[in-house]
Amino acid sequence: MNQFKTDSTTRRSFLRSAGGALLAVPFLETLAAAGVASAAPAKRMIFLGGGFGFTDHSFYPKKAGQFSKMGMTEGMKSLKRHAKDITMVSNMTNDGANNPHGGSINYLTCAKTKSKTGFANGSSISCDQVAAEHFGTETRFPSLVLAGNESSKGNQLGHDGGLSLSWNRAGKPMPALDKPMLLYRHLFGVGESPDKLKARLLKKQSILDIVKLDSSSLKRTLSTHDQQKLDEYFTGVRQLEKGLERQAEWANKPLPRDLYPAPDVPVDGEAEIRMMYDMIIVALQTDSTRVASYRLPVRSLVAGLNLASPHALSHYRNFKKNTIASQKRDEILMQQFSHFLDRLKEAKDVDGSRLYDNCIVSYGTNLRSGHVLRSLPAILSGGGAKDIKHGRHIVLPKQDTPLSNYWLTLLQQADLPVSKFSSSTGNIPELLS
Repeated sequence: MNQFKTDSTTRRSFLRSAGGALLAVPFLETLAAAGVASAAPAKRMIFLGGGFGFTDHSFYPKKAGQFSKMGMTEGMKSLKRHAKDITMVSNMTNDGANNPHGGSINYLTCAKTKSKTGFANGSSISCDQVAAEHFGTETRFPSLVLAGNESSKGNQLGHDGGLSLSWNRAGKPMPALDKPMLLYRHLFGVGESPDKLKARLLKKQSILDIVKLDSSSLKRTLSTHDQQKLDEYFTGVRQLEKGLERQAEWANKPLPRDLYPAPDVPVDGEAEIRMMYDMIIVALQTDSTRVASYRLPVRSLVAGLNLASPHALSHYRNFKKNTIASQKRDEILMQQFSHFLDRLKEAKDVDGSRLYDNCIVSYGTNLRSGHVLRSLPAILSGGGAKDIKHGRHIVLPKQDTPLSNYWLTLLQQADLPVSKFSSSTGNIPELLS
């Protein structure tokens, strides 16, 4: 039977193979050291950024109020089952943003950029990295920095510069894991080279086989609750690997010359986003990290929408084809975000609560719609912010309320001892109950 290692400091357990490989597993009360099971679940923060904004007339609510009373807009309809767990905030603007193509470059810093490789006024740090400095000492990875695998220039994708949403304390862009395969190796690294990993996946051999898991023997030692938690986790790992098998099959095949397939060709960007979301869940559930940022792909997502370029999303007005494409992208992004919230609600935390109940999840961009930099989209979910009641659209009384105030509010809700972030002038009382 496998050896186990239980880390009482971080509340993580590991399966260890005879060869020394370790696989993180969710916290199991049965194997925990005395007193650890009573520990409160940790807070987690997830920051999602989408580059271009959304279709103005069909995505945004027209007034403030409860979603249960006014319903969801056409663009947000995929979030209907989560309506009571969603908050949208309007009238915020990133006062550091001055590029109408830059939906991502300083989204989490709110600092004016000097160039695509740094900031103007001294050093600057993104709010996810502020959180990582606070939470990261207790986890395997201080944070996960993720991005879509994009080859175009940033202004063609709504991102502009940078390598991800994240910037370090020196004001420099942080490189991202930009492929599901890279993130998988990061989370389940067992000394495999990329070629060996692809070969294993093509053979349909799981990481669970490498650690030689004897599930029958293991389960005899676990409580019913822990058995269910472990089954859920192992099923999720195998599902991830099945999705990666297809990537392994296509890894060495040449790309077609036509960069934009016909509309009926499956959109690979959807599968990429879903796998990244699912692996974020695994990382959080195993307490491998408590902070993640993800700059979502644009090019691969819109490849099947019959656009001349991804940049056409910002010029949809007066072009019916582009308007339809923009609305379809809204729908796809909200479908995937809804899936992410589903998975957060399904996954169990250390005390048996939903992982969702201990997360703060933010989704947005600097751009509202087209090239508009004011009143950017801000969608908030997760039960980790105990003073925030969801299920509503909030229109702030002051136009151009600094986005940095929003980040300060969320950092404080995650119990970080901060009184200021970037150019913030205070928190947002309208968000707090």
